[in-house]
Amino acid sequence: MSGDRRCLVLDGQPVVRVGVRGILDGHFEVEEAATWRDALEVLTATGAFDVAVVGIDAQRTSDDNLEGPAMIRALRKAMPGTAIVAHATRPGRHSAGAALDAGASAYVAKSSSPEALREAIETATSAGRFVDPSARDSGSRLTRRQREILQLLADGLSTTAIAHRLGLSAETIRAHSKAMLSRLEARDRTHAVAIGLRAGLID
Repeated sequence: MSGDRRCLVLDGQPVVRVGVRGILDGHFEVEEAATWRDALEVLTATGAFDVAVVGIDAQRTSDDNLEGPAMIRALRKAMPGTAIVAHATRPGRHSAGAALDAGASAYVAKSSSPEALREAIETATSAGRFVDPSARDSGSRLTRRQREILQLLADGLSTTAIAHRLGLSAETIRAHSKAMLSRLEARDRTHAVAIGLRAGLID
């Protein structure tokens, strides 16, 4: 039985809403909304939700709709006690990071298994954080040395200090750092540290 737990499924694609409803059958009471305006109407009519599964794929923005992180931020404001699971077609790490930064508790790709979505929802409703493993794949391509350097950057060490700590030249550290940024698709070292923390690559 659902135990009176309530889930809002907000997605512009009917087949996605029906699919999520089926996955949650027996575990949550599910309400559906196709647009932001629909979601507000459902919220006003039925009350608060424990969790919202929000499709964040890019759509044409209109007066009755929002998209991506803007949708998540609006939901956080309208439903502050509701856990939000961002649901996207592509398992992109940058999309995951943007969704979490906007206030989502979990991120899962639509191409992932029903079990992954259920895990994301259960984790979010338990005040945890979940990131689809497919959105973390690039991090797994870091070498042991690159992860080590990323951790030291997160600890606040400079290139010179890292070189001294590891017994390497500063130029070698810069080379490792450049490769690490490329593999993480990070803008700079600060961005790389943020990605590493979100993906669980460093502490």
